[in-house]
Amino acid sequence: MTQAPSVITRGGGEFDFLVVGGGSAGFAAAIRAADLGARVAMAENGTLGGTCVNVGCVPSKTLIRAAEAQHRRVHHAFRGIPATDGQPDWPTVRAEKDALVAELRQTKYWNVLRAYPSITLFQERGTFSSAREVRLASGRTLTAGKIVATTGASPWAPPIAGLAEAGYLDNASAMALERIPQSLVVIGGSAVGLELAQMFARLGVRVTVLEALPRVVAAEDADIGNALADYLRSEGLDVYTDVRVDRVTRGSDGYEVQYHAGSAERIARVERVLVATGRRANTAGFGLDKIGVTLGKKGEIVVDEFLQTTNPNVYAAGDVIGDPMFVYVAAYAGALAAENALTGNARRYDLSALPKVTFTDPAVSSVGLTEDEARAQGIEPLVSKLPLEHVPRALAAHDTRGFIKLVADAATKKIIGAHILAAEGEEMVTEPALAIKLGLMIEDVTSTFHPYLTLSEGMKLAAQAFTKDVATLSCCAA
Repeated sequence: MTQAPSVITRGGGEFDFLVVGGGSAGFAAAIRAADLGARVAMAENGTLGGTCVNVGCVPSKTLIRAAEAQHRRVHHAFRGIPATDGQPDWPTVRAEKDALVAELRQTKYWNVLRAYPSITLFQERGTFSSAREVRLASGRTLTAGKIVATTGASPWAPPIAGLAEAGYLDNASAMALERIPQSLVVIGGSAVGLELAQMFARLGVRVTVLEALPRVVAAEDADIGNALADYLRSEGLDVYTDVRVDRVTRGSDGYEVQYHAGSAERIARVERVLVATGRRANTAGFGLDKIGVTLGKKGEIVVDEFLQTTNPNVYAAGDVIGDPMFVYVAAYAGALAAENALTGNARRYDLSALPKVTFTDPAVSSVGLTEDEARAQGIEPLVSKLPLEHVPRALAAHDTRGFIKLVADAATKKIIGAHILAAEGEEMVTEPALAIKLGLMIEDVTSTFHPYLTLSEGMKLAAQAFTKDVATLSCCAA
């Protein structure tokens, strides 16, 4: 049995470990430190829980599900099942979302704190006064052997002429609207922008998406971005790529957005504008410059492979260290930073098998390398692309939108990438993530039992498609 590491920083301060920030990374760091026997302090002046539970994953995904339920009332593929129209009751939907947020904030944050008597929460903003001291807004100074910064990130808007003066929605304010607008421009065609764009469109809003890059979800496999844009257009969204937004103005009757789509000059007149062009780390005003902590080009805290900053007593984790900004990455990083800070730098920050999800419908999920990324690393890829029409579960559900693309190393036959576009496709990505993490080969996937009429069976079929024409296989054929 592996023996738990021992805390090495006890003594020399009021606390062994101090967490600046109370989001997912901060809580994971505090809990791990407490489990190691440390005396822990946490300083957070905002709402506990950070982005995910309050204004990110939890509220957006429940609203997306509500919008999907509304969409399915009118649009489904089953004959004999009546479709009924009707306007959504937005205030009730929003209130239900708010209730879920409040419940999870209580159970997953406040109640968790109560379970750890060695963690002391200070509901105040903390700023660094030295490498081992944080000054609270009340004037009190907390001292600790090691400190971790987990101050998160905030929405960022590009410098578009007139945008700041006109005002705009971000993800948080969009989900808190008192009423649904009739029309909406979404600037940004990555995960947050597309999720909210489709959600509002399904609730009856006329939506236009403007993306600066040549395709939406540009960080994903090119086939995924191109296909997803077409699916969104088929639902009635106007999706434009290769866009330059020139100016945003606001009048008494709404907004005017002037933009170029390619070489064509266009104007969109809408009731509201939502900006979803990424997030930037919350590092300004925390005194990091006074203690020798280096920041990157976008204001993120620069860390090494152990999540240690350029000040050896200070670590950082979560969105404040930059992309990728996922809550599960923040929690992993927070616990890792605490362990490294308190027990010595033994574990490395490893994102080599990181799954990503965009909760559109169909959903996007991916892990590992695309075929182009593999070639750029000197790996000759084998590629298998399986349309969903070959997956029995998709046929039974009358929804064959999308595909599964697997990438393997031609030399070793190891799985090195998976790229999925499918309804409920987010539930399929964990298997290839494990395959990549464990170094599994194509045969390991094809020789594993996959229950019939599940989406996960599509992963086996996609692996079989490296060498077989799956159209010639019977159901459940090995």
